[in-house]
Amino acid sequence: MKVVIYTNVMLNAIFPNSKNYWIWEALLNREIHICVTSDILNEYEEIFEQFYDSLTAILFLDTLEILPNLIFIRKYYFWNLIIKDPDDNKFVDCAVASGSDYLVSNDKHFNVLKDIDFPKVFVLTETEFKKVFNDKKNDTTN
Repeated sequence: MKVVIYTNVMLNAIFPNSKNYWIWEALLNREIHICVTSDILNEYEEIFEQFYDSLTAILFLDTLEILPNLIFIRKYYFWNLIIKDPDDNKFVDCAVASGSDYLVSNDKHFNVLKDIDFPKVFVLTETEFKKVFNDKKNDTTN
């Protein structure tokens, strides 16, 4: 399963006491593939430094970048589908360019994508993504 993970979701997923730590574990265990662009990696670094510190940001990025299930995407087209927060378009563009199954975010700005037929981007909240992930995991173990 290929996913694009919004910064705030990732921010909350890296610590073991987080309810979303399972996302980080799924990445480390190669159960999901994460698609990123240089813009996304830059935002991860910037936000991690703001919320935690430079060392945490560096360790996180170093770990992420060596994962064999990290897919680096070069975007060649900018869809500009998010009008209210244009900075969020980097995630949409990555999802489209990578053919990701899902964009995982709790940000309400992405709700506009539900009404757009092309390009189709499926946005899931963390809770919805956990259900889909567990359902797919259970399907493969049966």
